[in-house]
Amino acid sequence: MEKENSQGRVIKNTIILYGRMVITIGVSLYSTRLVLNALGAVDFGIYNLIAGIIVMLSFLNSAMSTSTQRYLSYYQGKKDESMQRKVFSNSLILHIIIGLSIVGMLELGSLFIFDGILNIPLNRLEAAKNIYHFMSVAVFFTIVAVPFSGLLISHENIVWVALINIIETLIKLGIAIGLYYISKDKLITYGCSMALISAISLVIYLIICLNKYKECTIKVYKDYDKPIIKELGFFASWNLFGALCSVGKTQGLAIILNVFLGTLVNAAYGIANQVSAQMNFFSSAMLQALNPQIMKSEGAGDRSKMLKLSMAGSKFAFFLLAFIAIPAIFEIKNILELWLKNVPPYTVTFCQLILIGIMTNQLTIGLQSALQATGKIKTYQTVVGGVQLLTIPLAFLLLKLGLPDYSVLVGLIVIEFIACILRIYFLHKIAGLSISEYLYKVILKEVIPVIVSVSICWLIVQYIQVEYRFLLTFAVSIFFFFVAVYFFGLSNEEKNQVKTLIKNKLLSNGKVKSILVETR
Repeated sequence: MEKENSQGRVIKNTIILYGRMVITIGVSLYSTRLVLNALGAVDFGIYNLIAGIIVMLSFLNSAMSTSTQRYLSYYQGKKDESMQRKVFSNSLILHIIIGLSIVGMLELGSLFIFDGILNIPLNRLEAAKNIYHFMSVAVFFTIVAVPFSGLLISHENIVWVALINIIETLIKLGIAIGLYYISKDKLITYGCSMALISAISLVIYLIICLNKYKECTIKVYKDYDKPIIKELGFFASWNLFGALCSVGKTQGLAIILNVFLGTLVNAAYGIANQVSAQMNFFSSAMLQALNPQIMKSEGAGDRSKMLKLSMAGSKFAFFLLAFIAIPAIFEIKNILELWLKNVPPYTVTFCQLILIGIMTNQLTIGLQSALQATGKIKTYQTVVGGVQLLTIPLAFLLLKLGLPDYSVLVGLIVIEFIACILRIYFLHKIAGLSISEYLYKVILKEVIPVIVSVSICWLIVQYIQVEYRFLLTFAVSIFFFFVAVYFFGLSNEEKNQVKTLIKNKLLSNGKVKSILVETR
């Protein structure tokens, strides 16, 4: 019964998150189009260069939230309510300290990066500095909100998380529309408004958690515990290091591209990252629902279940991204023209390569959750984070040698592949993951569906030339992809679970119909 309830919660939460995804992706993509047209390519490029880290804060927030969520879920697995309260209180103290520290470092850095480092038109330099300060404010509010979002996720209360995300997205749409009706500097107004959204989100999280969970309190001084805060600090600092390496990689590439090629390329790179962020929703929705189960399994001492869930997470996260990313790679030019109308140079190639990069990352995405669950992340974060940062000097070298602009993203794909190999190695060493089992149950299961989807898309693009062809490409590719997933990507156990789910659904509908007939 407990297993069924766990599976039911994962399925229900995944459906909720996919509902959120449909709303937020559609609204966000339209908002980006409005903002690009309102600001213009140059100001849009400046915003993505200076405040692009705000876009990446979803990754930073997710990575840091894992620290709180991991310990809360771990002690929920042990059924220790006292420790859950202490973990939350000390986590809040810790994140306030981290937030203030990061803001201090960002403000200190502002004294140097505008002095000859960035390639920004002189008449927009003051606006760029204002955007940078707004970014610092947004960073603080986002980091302080982490313990509250982590608490909701640890309780698998995904409804409120989804609602808050939808509220944020709708406010962003309102801001994008409002840019057309203001006479003041649109870039500065947009940056200030985006920072304000972070403050609003924190207030909503605070109100919900205080009313729903007894372990949530703002009187944190009562539960201050030095050993706990030290343990949380150690774990959060290495988590933060890994997240900052990811953000540093992305923003470092933005700076390298800016130095060599200017702000128009930053506009293309910013749009590519927007596409990447939206695509990631397809897999992150399922992982967000699955992660608490992975953490609780480790807390309950059931490591075999934890490893099984992490492997399933990697496989299905890849499938949930690939089914939409593969046809998008082939049809990205038409999609961008329909979405943006005026597509900045380089954007098509950048989007295609970034989509390949995030598909590569998904190959081992579930293993990251498993490594977090073990709590042994110091060496893992140091090595993998360091490898990711190699993207920046590699990009500098490639452009210095005179290679094309897109070569930096080819380098990013290579680095992502190396990081995948390292994740498999570390989980093998730390938690006993069988490498051969992972290759057979995850990697090999993904090969045939990918070949089928790529082949279908290539044939359609080569031989069919009609208006809105991308609709046909997506429909046909998705259909054959999921057919291939069922026959070649699922294990026998997973096929039986699908059959049982469909059978139960049909029986449920039959019961409803019979009840309605009897009522009449």
